[in-house]
Amino acid sequence: MGRYTGPVCRQCRQVGEKLFLKGDRCFTPKCAIEKHRAAPGSQRPSRRRPSDYAVRLHEKQKVRYAYGLREHQFLRNVKLAQKQPGITGQYLMQLLERRLDNVFYRLNFSDSRAQARQMVMHGHCTVNGRKVDIPSFVVKAGDEVGWKPASMEKDFVKEIKETIPKRDVPRWLELDAANLTGKVSALPEEQDIGATVDSRLIVEFYSR
Repeated sequence: MGRYTGPVCRQCRQVGEKLFLKGDRCFTPKCAIEKHRAAPGSQRPSRRRPSDYAVRLHEKQKVRYAYGLREHQFLRNVKLAQKQPGITGQYLMQLLERRLDNVFYRLNFSDSRAQARQMVMHGHCTVNGRKVDIPSFVVKAGDEVGWKPASMEKDFVKEIKETIPKRDVPRWLELDAANLTGKVSALPEEQDIGATVDSRLIVEFYSR
């Protein structure tokens, strides 16, 4: 199954929450959630209480849409989390947060995770001074993330440098706005994710 190429605002409407998939547009009245709170489609909303399966599916889809992952990519992260000691749901969210494309987004180097993924795939990103073009690359505590020297001369990078900071940077990351570099000072914790996610429901969905 290929990557979803339809309107991403439809995904926000489907889960009924802002997933911030369109960058600055999500903070304006043009946001699809602000204009159309109802789920996409012409069907009338059901008054029936959603089943346990529907509740777990909804939570899983919300997180998958937010990070822009296909089902097999998301399932791979779930299986990795299940092999680790401790709370599976917390480790799963930690894995997703430590993806290189997400770190690029969290450091305000891009307007959205989709844009960050594109920048990484085009070879603009470095980790500890070495070019990395794999969006799913998982960073570790102590890693330094930045731009390739040749990319620093690009007009869009100069524009990013002028507009930083736009959003708050999570406390597990350190941003050097002057040099457009960031450092992973620690591993993200549950309160650092900044999203209303019940990871327990996701684990239960795949454990059924």
